[in-house]
Amino acid sequence: MSWDPVSTLCEQLVKAVTVMMNPASTQRYRLEALKFCEEFKEKSPVCVPCGLKLAEKTQTAIVRHFGLQTLEHVVKFRWNTMARLEKVYLKNSVMGLISNGTQDILEEESHIKDVLSRIVVEMIKREWPQHWPDMLKELDTLSKQGETQTELVMFILLRLAEDVVTFQTLPAQRRRDIQQTLTQNMDKIFSFLLDTLQQNVNKYRRMKMDASQELKAQANCRVGIAALNTLAGYIDWVAMSHITADNCKLLEMLCLLLNEPELQVGAAECLLIVVSRKGKLEDRKPLMVLFGDVAMHYILSAAQTADGEGLVEKHYVFLKRLCQVLCSLGSQLCALVGSESDVEIPSNLEKYLKAFLAFTTHPSQFLRSSTQITWGALLRHDVLSRDPVFLAIIPNYLRASMTNLVKVGFPSKTDSPSCEYSRFDFDSDEDFNCFFNSFRSQQGEVIRTACRLDPRTGFQMAGEWLKYQVSTPVETGPMNSKTSEGNCSIFSPSFVQWDAMTFFLESTISPMFRTLDKEEIPVSEGIELLQLVLSYETKDPLILSCVLSNISALFPFVTYRPEYLPEVLSKLFASVTFEIAEESKAPRTRAVKNVRRHACSSIIKMCRDYPQLVLPNFDTLHNHVKQLLSNELLLTQMEKCALMEALVLISNQFKDYERQKAFLEELTSPVVTLWLSDEMKRVLMNPEAFIQYVGADNRIGDPGADDPCGLNRSRISFCVYTILGVVKRARWPASLEEAKAGGFVVGYTANGNPIYRNPCSVQVLKLFDNLLALIRTHNNLYLPEVVARMGENFAKTLDMMEVEKNAILGLPQPLLELYDSPGYKTVLERMQGFFCTLYDNCFHILGSAGSSMQQDFYTVEGLATELLNSAFLNLDNIPDYRLRPMLRVFVKPLVLSCPSEHYETLICPILGPLFTYLHMRLSQKWQVINQRSLLCSDEDTAEDNPESQEMLEEQLVRLLTREVMDLIAVCCVSKKGVEQNSPVTGDGDDEEMMSTEVPPPSSSELTELGKCLMKQENICSALLITAFTSLSWKDTLSCQRTTTHLCWPLLKQVLTRNSMIAEAVTWFFTSVLKGLQVHGQHDGCMAALVHLAFQIYEALRPRYAELKAVMEQIPEIQKESLEQFDSKLLNVTLQKVTDKRRKDNFKRLIAGCIGKPLGEQFRKEVHIRNLPSLFKKVKPSIESDTLDNPEDGALIALFEP
Repeated sequence: MSWDPVSTLCEQLVKAVTVMMNPASTQRYRLEALKFCEEFKEKSPVCVPCGLKLAEKTQTAIVRHFGLQTLEHVVKFRWNTMARLEKVYLKNSVMGLISNGTQDILEEESHIKDVLSRIVVEMIKREWPQHWPDMLKELDTLSKQGETQTELVMFILLRLAEDVVTFQTLPAQRRRDIQQTLTQNMDKIFSFLLDTLQQNVNKYRRMKMDASQELKAQANCRVGIAALNTLAGYIDWVAMSHITADNCKLLEMLCLLLNEPELQVGAAECLLIVVSRKGKLEDRKPLMVLFGDVAMHYILSAAQTADGEGLVEKHYVFLKRLCQVLCSLGSQLCALVGSESDVEIPSNLEKYLKAFLAFTTHPSQFLRSSTQITWGALLRHDVLSRDPVFLAIIPNYLRASMTNLVKVGFPSKTDSPSCEYSRFDFDSDEDFNCFFNSFRSQQGEVIRTACRLDPRTGFQMAGEWLKYQVSTPVETGPMNSKTSEGNCSIFSPSFVQWDAMTFFLESTISPMFRTLDKEEIPVSEGIELLQLVLSYETKDPLILSCVLSNISALFPFVTYRPEYLPEVLSKLFASVTFEIAEESKAPRTRAVKNVRRHACSSIIKMCRDYPQLVLPNFDTLHNHVKQLLSNELLLTQMEKCALMEALVLISNQFKDYERQKAFLEELTSPVVTLWLSDEMKRVLMNPEAFIQYVGADNRIGDPGADDPCGLNRSRISFCVYTILGVVKRARWPASLEEAKAGGFVVGYTANGNPIYRNPCSVQVLKLFDNLLALIRTHNNLYLPEVVARMGENFAKTLDMMEVEKNAILGLPQPLLELYDSPGYKTVLERMQGFFCTLYDNCFHILGSAGSSMQQDFYTVEGLATELLNSAFLNLDNIPDYRLRPMLRVFVKPLVLSCPSEHYETLICPILGPLFTYLHMRLSQKWQVINQRSLLCSDEDTAEDNPESQEMLEEQLVRLLTREVMDLIAVCCVSKKGVEQNSPVTGDGDDEEMMSTEVPPPSSSELTELGKCLMKQENICSALLITAFTSLSWKDTLSCQRTTTHLCWPLLKQVLTRNSMIAEAVTWFFTSVLKGLQVHGQHDGCMAALVHLAFQIYEALRPRYAELKAVMEQIPEIQKESLEQFDSKLLNVTLQKVTDKRRKDNFKRLIAGCIGKPLGEQFRKEVHIRNLPSLFKKVKPSIESDTLDNPEDGALIALFEP
């Protein structure tokens, strides 16, 4: 008896696979089995016979899958070295497996079908069409054998389209060959797919009626689903003519299938892809057939049936698809109507709009929100928005919005039909809350657009709703166990209605005032509503907050009837001192604080937007404020300062420098007295005295409820808030004539611009020394000896607040059911809030001082030294979370508003040492992060520094890096056509969706300040080194911005001097290549860095031969290609090829240093060889006529059956 090595090896493999997949196996056995199987696939010469034996139907599914995987491995990695006959044998064997080597369609495992189709597609990618011209015929023949084979053929065609067109996972020439051949044969392929779909659907419909044929019916249904999935893989890229052939037969079939429960989701997917197609308008015109009676009928009846069967996940998914179909239909309508393709408004527009409205009124909040963008597009459309049928639907849309604005549907609740749907769509109440807030703001935009078309209807509805809410008793609902007073929570039925009504009213009023002429505005109705709101009394803080918003929304009507202003003021002032229970010792609840803050900001807004209207009532307003300020405990410091800001805003209307100056002196005199007192000077000058004064030294053993120094802290806060308010709000008149007449203009600059003086300058500058002393002291709080003096408890008050941490980590804020519970804060929490706000406000003052006081500020004697000795003191100990706001709210505005004559004396002395320091600091931080990622297995560090802390620190370093790079960009470059002062991304909003476009050659130019900074050796070095080092720091966003806008303009400036040494040039070039190593995996970064490296090499290679030496060190560089590229670059007489070609060649040269994503770094390379070109005419070679070669003739016939 002869020994059969294949059978023996197969037995061993079966055992190994069983061990690997057995959950009871030990780790060691499993690894040994895995190693044995992998080595077999890599090295065994008998992979094909073994694979085929293991794939036989008699084996278990797991073993068969391994056998087929082995065959796939052979095709992917050994195909190029296999003999011709081996390839033929393997191909025939696999086709044999499809023909009769699988179980019946309903019994076979899906992973077996999947791997089998993959093997065929891998062979197609390597041999079709040149060496396997009859592939499509063979698939057609297979499909005639039965449902099992037809389904596999569908899988093969779908996989082929995905690999070639969607994912493009093969070399360009092979992709082109296959795609062009597919396109040439698309008529056949499409009719094959449609016939398969139609035949199987017809059989399924016939057989499902007969209980004895149930299995047969299921098999046909399976093939129908596979055909729809395959169609979906082709529909989005084939020529539109295939989709609209035979009087749009495909669209008709898809509409019919919407009412077939088993096939409707697949049909809706296909329909969605069709109606989402872009391209020439002329090609899309046939899609208007979907607005016809028949198609509309099928779409509507399918929606009604699916919705009528209650909430079943499958039906709900189908409804979502249908909703998307209607949205995309709306987009096609907007594109086609009114364009050159002369498409008329469809006669069925009303039917379409009603169907669409049904989705807007569906209980699912997700479905409602899905329709908003399309409503917006329809409402903005030039032609459709004037159509009577469309205008008639606007009131219905507005009515639906009134319901949709009500915030119900939290997944954890059961108080609305929406809740059940939300449980499918949202993981938590926070998730829903976040979604609903963006949905509401989207609705606001659409409501405003609708009200521009029909302003009266919107306002009328809002008015009726307001009257209804005012006359309805407040219902707090069951959610309110916490409060004894019986006030609303944010979930109470009354509050959600008030809240929605307020938003609706705000959204309808502003477009009405913009759209209607002055005499058409319904003033008397508006005033009637205002009176209703003013006379409405409530002690419920949440409802009162809505009332205040309504007053603000209706305030524009007061411009027509100024006699109502005193009433409005008195209502607002009453709310500034709002309390639920008078004389209560408990701290105010968050809701009460919000009402008071809301009233203050309403007063500020009124004074900012309607100062002329308020001016006649200035004295009343002033007396009100004086009275409130006289009682030190009545208002918080923030509330006092808000009211003072309102007065300052009105005083700007005096338009008389002396009068306003006198008023500001009177207003700020209490602050001046307090701030300049001897005690305050002592406290502000000395860190020890300061911490003792604010109660942060270690004398309090247990910082519990006792807070003897609260009043001291509030006095400092009051002074700082007031200075900030005055600096921010006091201004000269906007009109030059008025400014001259009022005595605000003190001269003109050399280029003729007026020099203004601010009436607040004299007062503020008096307080300036102590402010700088406070900043110096605050910075010194972080000195180790001062921290030690604060003791363990109070040192924590210098830490970051929880709110800041959450924002940086991108964690959602918890839902505030705390609105009604008193805000008990420990002394530590209050102290922490005090330090954080104080620090920010001090820098806000310094940041605003330049634009506010102009030359009065910039000419302060020794200003640069003063600032360097206060704001920039002890930076080593200042944590990142404090340094960031300093750069953003102080340094950046200081630079932006500084006149050019002070660059040399003020900006350069500050920015020189600052940039050098920031580079050193960031380099150290990134070094720690890089080392940490190398040593992440080190167990010791994990205990003291939990992962969340590391993440926080790392994210902070990223945000600080962005802040620094943004500051450098603001100082040095002006981007053409882009707003210069682009904001740095908010905390936690990582904006990691990088742009993947290749950036255009940088159009950034150096600003005047940039040129001034670059003239100074030390600043120039700091800027260049920071910009180029930052390219290899692990922050993609910062890297892309710096590469695109900063590096080249800075380097170009230095190049003009011809003074660079070779080492510097190679360092710059190497830095860019290092950046590519780190960020090459991100398309956007990679494109920008390749472009920068190319710019540097092209510009500097002729002068510096050393750059070639750097290129030669790149891994896997082809020396001959480099020589060729170099000689072309250096040969001036040679006609240059296009920029893009040169850059592509350069990119190929440096490919060895472009970083890859982790998933690709260790992937085994798949090599697919190009076949003889299908479409190029090859010049016949004189030496040997290759076509006569018998071996090639055999190759072409290789896969002929």
